[in-house]
Amino acid sequence: MLPDMIRGLTLISMIAYHGAWDLVYMFGVSWPFYRSFGGYLWQQSICWSFILLSGFCLTLGHHPFKRGLLVFGCGALISLVTWLFMPANLVLFGILTFLGSAMLLGGLFLKTAGRLKPALAMPLGWLSFALFIATKMVNAGLLLSWIRLPAGLYANLFTAYLGFPPPGFYSTDYFPLLPWIFLFFSGLFFGLCLNEKGKKIMQKAPLK
Repeated sequence: MLPDMIRGLTLISMIAYHGAWDLVYMFGVSWPFYRSFGGYLWQQSICWSFILLSGFCLTLGHHPFKRGLLVFGCGALISLVTWLFMPANLVLFGILTFLGSAMLLGGLFLKTAGRLKPALAMPLGWLSFALFIATKMVNAGLLLSWIRLPAGLYANLFTAYLGFPPPGFYSTDYFPLLPWIFLFFSGLFFGLCLNEKGKKIMQKAPLK
């Protein structure tokens, strides 16, 4: 199955990227590419593929709320452990916290998905992707990469969770709701449109 193949390739790429991180930052290996724009594109390709596929695969499984709570709990545990024992590598609102939150929000949507016609799923997927691109720089205070957002949005830890980190906020792994929730929902809508099980979810029963 194509999603499984892409997921496997993404996993291999993720392992290779983190292995390179260990070599560069822990063992002092000099690799200019890793710190270059090409290295940034490599890192972003992993993030984009993984989150898009996570949204797509939510339409294939069961019990999104249970899975979402479990993944969110694992993210909270990582935050607690790094805060207590590795403050220099503190993880706040990392990838697991985000994925858990996205699964819970996606599960809420899937419960009422029968009200949405399957023909709308594809355009909604592209709309979500466009919103992801438009909000890609909100963490840095910019909308559409050039509109400066009000400084008052960037106030505290809650706004950091949403995607508006306050001055001095630090996390070694930061995936807030914005902009990534739009990429997750883009995958979810494409999944509903492209797989038969997703169409049945849209047309018939909500998930339990």
